[in-house]
Amino acid sequence: MTFSIAARCEQTGQFGVAISSSSPAVAARCAWARAGIGAVATQNVTNPALGPKMIEELANGASATDAVAAARQSDDFPDYRQLLAVDAEGRTAIHSGTNALGIWTSATGHQCIAAGNLLANDGVPKAMVDTFEAATGALGDRLIAALKAAVDAGGEAGPVHSAGLLIVDKESWPYAELRIDWLDEGCPISAVAHAWEIYKPQAADYVTRALNPMAAPSYGVPGDE
Repeated sequence: MTFSIAARCEQTGQFGVAISSSSPAVAARCAWARAGIGAVATQNVTNPALGPKMIEELANGASATDAVAAARQSDDFPDYRQLLAVDAEGRTAIHSGTNALGIWTSATGHQCIAAGNLLANDGVPKAMVDTFEAATGALGDRLIAALKAAVDAGGEAGPVHSAGLLIVDKESWPYAELRIDWLDEGCPISAVAHAWEIYKPQAADYVTRALNPMAAPSYGVPGDE
């Protein structure tokens, strides 16, 4: 019921996950990342505990492959899970259990990995990876482009209702965390893309305001000098 991509930006070292699903609040349950450590996704009959498990394994020096293996071993029902990881060196790993739903598959690219289940066809993850690798600009731009490519390639077997974009940079909090938890009508991916276009020019300012408000640009509110 989900397609996603996890990636590392080779230029900035940022990590990110972009994800969409027919289920509600997919990004809240499935997307995880930590600055300097990696990005992971846990999907398909999701066990949200496996996201932090993989992140902790990566933080303790495990490779993407070892982090995914550790998550599988810690879970009582690994055959129902789909797990993705990219580590601090850009290495990737994937686990798709035999009980994944519908058409499920994955694709690996340079410092990125995409996967999905209950897909319209098995070409969707490859379309995401190909588009991510060909895209330019900020990591968020490339991740959004990958989500849009998934839709153009057929996307899920049914309509998607939620989507999200998670990016971490150098701080302990997300550089960007944008979510559409449910839309009855319209495309949640388009809505997240619009939110990113609004947030992107301000993202660095929000970091500055957190670290040193005195150095921050104008807040743009009444009374701000």
